[in-house]
Amino acid sequence: MTPADPTPPDGGGDGVESGKRLIRVTGDGLSLAERIANRFHKLAWRTPLHSLRLRGRYPLKLLGVPIDPLPGDPRVGASIMEGRMLHHGEQLDLETLDFSALRVSPRLAEYLQTFAWLRDIAVAAPRDQTAPIAELIMRNWLATHAGAVTEAAWRPDLWGRRMLFWAAHAPLILSSSDVVYRSAVLNTLARGARHLDRGADKVPQGPARIAAWAGVITAGLLIPGGDPRLAHGEAGMARALSLSLYGDGGLAVRSPVAQLEVVELLAQLRAAYAMRRKDLPEPIAHALARAVPALLGVTLGDGGLSSWQGGAPLGPERIAAAIEGSGVRTRPLRQARDWGYQRLVAGQTTLVLDAAPPPVSRLTAGGCASTLAFELSDGRHRLVVNCGGGRGAAGLPAELSEGLRTTAAHSTLILADTNSTAIHHDGSLGRGVIEVELDRQELDTGSKLEASHDGYGRRHGFIHRRQLLLSADGRQLTGEDVLVPSGRKRRGDTIDFAIRFHLAPSVEVSNTADGMGALLRIAEGALWQFRCRGGTLAIEDSIWIDSLGRPRATTQLVVSGATPAGGTSISWLLRRAG
Repeated sequence: MTPADPTPPDGGGDGVESGKRLIRVTGDGLSLAERIANRFHKLAWRTPLHSLRLRGRYPLKLLGVPIDPLPGDPRVGASIMEGRMLHHGEQLDLETLDFSALRVSPRLAEYLQTFAWLRDIAVAAPRDQTAPIAELIMRNWLATHAGAVTEAAWRPDLWGRRMLFWAAHAPLILSSSDVVYRSAVLNTLARGARHLDRGADKVPQGPARIAAWAGVITAGLLIPGGDPRLAHGEAGMARALSLSLYGDGGLAVRSPVAQLEVVELLAQLRAAYAMRRKDLPEPIAHALARAVPALLGVTLGDGGLSSWQGGAPLGPERIAAAIEGSGVRTRPLRQARDWGYQRLVAGQTTLVLDAAPPPVSRLTAGGCASTLAFELSDGRHRLVVNCGGGRGAAGLPAELSEGLRTTAAHSTLILADTNSTAIHHDGSLGRGVIEVELDRQELDTGSKLEASHDGYGRRHGFIHRRQLLLSADGRQLTGEDVLVPSGRKRRGDTIDFAIRFHLAPSVEVSNTADGMGALLRIAEGALWQFRCRGGTLAIEDSIWIDSLGRPRATTQLVVSGATPAGGTSISWLLRRAG
């Protein structure tokens, strides 16, 4: 995705140019040459030559121990102390843990393989109690993966994160008096660093590549004689950040959860530099300074993330900890030109709109057809949401996970019960939204957004235009969805449409007497009134994936009707009554 108009010389501040267009880059799959090169690179891991490349001197000690800037979860740590690995609703008995035959979700496997659990166990009890358990799991991992280079454990992005966690929690895994064990840990760490030296640039562009280069830099900072590796890592990280982040600080994968993970990675890296009494290199510091306001720009009134591109609505505590660890003090970005999220705030009301095409398939798996959807909160209470969470939820049926990616799972207009951007059976995104036009105005009466996308133009001959006006006091949101004829003049039957407003689980809904409105009562919150014109209003069941990846039953407002060939207009408003 690229802006059609160049950014002004001064960077444009926090503004959006009138008539801005966002264009989805075509040809977004990996080329045959790239796929073959990646395959050969992974096959090379099994060769004697790669084994020779991993040999070399191993350190007798590390040059220091960075402070982990992010807090662990003491409840999760306590469960590990009791012999159970818990992660987002999944459970694994540590007595039967076998790294050679892990039968868990990819999410739990990554939690285990990166050693992110060290952060949780570190806050569960004193070190003399936690170190033996950490060492036991480490011995198990070393027995399976130290000598065998496999994708399950040696993916460069896994090694990058593992390097950060091993460094920050070295006292838990290197306190043993067993010299052979300590040597095995340090030797494996050195071998992992050499693996990263050659493989960091081979992983997919985005958070994975940033994580891999973070591991190279960490090894350069902590392993004696690491100055050449450090210079190599800093150059690679600068390239990875320039390719992965837009000018406004948002990730090209367009996922707020991935954005948070990158901020956390860079915060951990910042701590490693601080341990060596070094400043962050300018490219990394500059990227972090841009990434934080972009991240804050997709938070709602409760301080947690809004749900986009399959991400969960992670809570405010984790967001606040990441910002604290980053060292960046800033305001939320209201107008992300290229990342594509628009933020309106007035009074107690916060609205986040997806005003861009979906991410290209080569950058992410599981992109969502969510263009022109919005989420809305009243203070700390969520009101209008997206179903969200498909990529991070564990234990959901595959059909439901895929359904959470559809346009119907987002709070926007759906035409002919089809996605605004096609989702193929293999999970990739097909034809659909290519251009989004956007105009934003700050008026005395409030903030006005007008955006349109062409996702239904080729198939159905309509442009979807959405206009939102949030009053200056935040007590009223006025909306209009318009279907404008596009291309060749259509003839024949009308086409059905539906505008969906998925509601947070804490919202109780009741119809008004005339059937054209509804009352939305937030538990322990205010009363909102909904009115519509141009369609028929119904209340239907819906689902919402919470911050732990669990599905929760909720409801949705659905305004439905049919548009003739000449197009149609549907107006609606949300007004705070309390």
